Amino acid sequence: MAHPKHKVSSTRRDKRRTHYKAAVPNVVTCPNCGAAVLYHRVCPECGFYRGRIAIEKKAE
Repeated sequence: MAHPKHKVSSTRRDKRRTHYKAAVPNVVTCPNCGAAVLYHRVCPECGFYRGRIAIEKKAE
């Protein structure tokens, strides 16, 4: 096993970890009902995708 010869400073360690971050999901508004929807997904409120009905939602 390799052993470090010197202590890695907190600055050097943190510079190495700068790219470890969570991606923010792209949220758009549904053109049919105005609800917030992820890209390339069927709208959970109205069931539309790309201007067409994709899934039938039952009326409440």
